[in-house]
Amino acid sequence: MRVKYAPVSPAAIVETHMFPRSQRLRSSITLLGRHWTITRQHARTLMLSQKTVVGPGSCHSRSWLQLGMIALACGLSGYAIGTGITTVPLAHSDTADPHYGSPADFEKAINELRAVFNHDIDSVSTDPEDLRIHGFSENDYHPGAPHTVVVYPRSTEDVVKTIRIATNYRMPITPFSGGTSLEGNYRGSAVGGICIDMNNMNKILAIHEADSDLVCQPGIGWMEINDALQQKGIPLFFPLDPGPGATIGGMMSTGCSGTNAVRYGTAKGEWFLNATVVLPSGEVIKTRQRARKSSAGFDVTKLFIGAEGTLGIITEVTIRLAPVLPTTVAVVQFPDVKRATEAVIDVMNRGVGIQCVELCDSEFMRSTNLYRASERKYPEKDSLFFKFQGPTPASIAETAKIVEEIVTKHGGTGFELAKTEKEAKDLWADRKNALYSGLALVEGSRGWSTDVCVPVSKLPELVYETKKDLSELGLVSTIVGHVGDGNFHALLLFRNDQELATAREAVHRMVEHAIKMEGTCTGTVELMRTIKRIIDPLWLFNPGKLYPDRRTNVGKTSSR
Repeated sequence: MRVKYAPVSPAAIVETHMFPRSQRLRSSITLLGRHWTITRQHARTLMLSQKTVVGPGSCHSRSWLQLGMIALACGLSGYAIGTGITTVPLAHSDTADPHYGSPADFEKAINELRAVFNHDIDSVSTDPEDLRIHGFSENDYHPGAPHTVVVYPRSTEDVVKTIRIATNYRMPITPFSGGTSLEGNYRGSAVGGICIDMNNMNKILAIHEADSDLVCQPGIGWMEINDALQQKGIPLFFPLDPGPGATIGGMMSTGCSGTNAVRYGTAKGEWFLNATVVLPSGEVIKTRQRARKSSAGFDVTKLFIGAEGTLGIITEVTIRLAPVLPTTVAVVQFPDVKRATEAVIDVMNRGVGIQCVELCDSEFMRSTNLYRASERKYPEKDSLFFKFQGPTPASIAETAKIVEEIVTKHGGTGFELAKTEKEAKDLWADRKNALYSGLALVEGSRGWSTDVCVPVSKLPELVYETKKDLSELGLVSTIVGHVGDGNFHALLLFRNDQELATAREAVHRMVEHAIKMEGTCTGTVELMRTIKRIIDPLWLFNPGKLYPDRRTNVGKTSSR
């Protein structure tokens, strides 16, 4: 991409032109009152100003301003930013296949890794069982593939060394942390590659109690952090709680949520203050300082939240902490999901102290009784689990009383408030065991965990349509949801390829229903692809995830 500069009227608009594939791609853009003409010599080569080159031989991220400019100028695929902007989709610049190394190249890379990490023989593994564990999962439906080698770094420097070797030999790189993903985030590439397991980087590096933040490595779990804070007598905790075993690196990379989302939001809020990231170029960046507020430029930290390891490897994170407040738990049953959701809307609009509110359908309650993690026997009806929060026991009791009155008005029955701390923990544990109790419904089954979100008022309709579709298709499923923000998960159970195909059809229907109800389904995939191409032009970082590869060539490397 050659960038030529000439002054032009600030009123000029952005125009993106599409040429036949045989011609050079060209676009023009007005930024900050200056006109830039941009030409692309080749679909996978970008030439920037100041002679910065990003292509098969190098991948330098010189300026985040350049990144922002190019994201606007290239491949917007019909999306406009600003007023008076018109765009026409550019030809996909990643239609050229990613060129990965050959098996012989991968073998050379393994030998080089062993030489680099010869001081620590446990840092590099090609043990077949190790490769299988890191490339497959029993927790989801995604097809797995073994990695070629697993590397266990102990520092940011170790990650840099690994990435440079991977880049030299064109090896895909997949980060691995807690291994709790239900979405296949750490599955191996079909061509093999390097799995970077962050479990040795599992330390708390600093606790700043006065600032309510903590610096840690990516391999430590959120539960371990909260346990450590409790043991030190520090009245703070990290409130994101996606599931047992999840680690900070994976939570940031997947943009996690959790049952506390109603009160504390998700990973895409302000819970990650900064991160140290190793880019595909081998360059190490720190996304910002520890200060809570920074108005200069866009928040680079958020670029890596939800990126699933496709843009860089996270090696250090600063997280915000929240004050620990007393809590307790209650459960109540409803005639149907509609009335349960109406009760939640009423409760949330009262502004009472709710930390969590979870919808569990009748099938989930049946599965919980079958799984028997606790001694409790639940009515097998659509139910709500509440977690109340407040500064004093009196405030919690007042909240519980208000909520009980509201749910009763909406047809709720059997409202039960935990009487002891143990009873509250047992009640909440039954909700947190959703995956394992759901799988207990069908012996030998696997689960496809779905995730959609709609405006809260539309949730009853979406759940009804989903349950109707599942019944018509003959699928067994449980439904749980963070009903306070309109989000729910259906766990679709299947035992064979035929049932998997049926589950896939059900998921497509669910997404269509959600979109019609103004719900979630990303519409910015091409813009994300554009950012990916700029930061990782060799397409080495976690290929096939988030924005799936169109095609893959193995053993057809460019010049090296």
